[in-house]
Amino acid sequence: MRRALLAITGLAAGTTAMVVLKGSPGTNQVAQDLPAARPPVVPAPAGPTPAGGDVSAAPAPSGTTAAPRPSRTATRAPTARPRATGRAPSAPRTTTKPPPAPTTRTVTGPVVENEYGNVQVQVTFSGTRIVDVVALELPEETAQSDQRSEQVDGRYSGSSGLVVQRQSADVDTVSGATATSTSYRQSLQAAIDRAN
Repeated sequence: MRRALLAITGLAAGTTAMVVLKGSPGTNQVAQDLPAARPPVVPAPAGPTPAGGDVSAAPAPSGTTAAPRPSRTATRAPTARPRATGRAPSAPRTTTKPPPAPTTRTVTGPVVENEYGNVQVQVTFSGTRIVDVVALELPEETAQSDQRSEQVDGRYSGSSGLVVQRQSADVDTVSGATATSTSYRQSLQAAIDRAN
């Protein structure tokens, strides 16, 4: 009796829904506003209930078609994934200027007198580095003083001389030319001090 009552109630509800949906032309708008995901109500069959009491598994009565069961799996919208390019992201570019070229400058030391004559030295710097030394004035009064001056000049002066190698005025005295060596170092040290 209970099954029959359920079947009749379901049939009446289905018929009422069809009449409402297919009613007057103004009601079409109402039918369109109903949610589309809700399946239509199908009346339970009047026959015996299958084992387990699942009414939806029973065959549909003749002349009606059973509505498909809605799927329980939720459909997800695809998520956007970053596209693999096969290479690591590049680091931000930094623009660095090359270091400025060191400035070259020439500093002249004072004239230093000794018993054989005058000595004056000129030093060329690249940045803070000594790159060349030139003797502007050396004693040449006698053949002996000229010879001593050549020894001092050959040992200390030039781009490959002892002063450039040691980068200072702290150089050894040339044997036999002590006065000229000392005057040379004094003028050289004064030029280095002026450059700093």
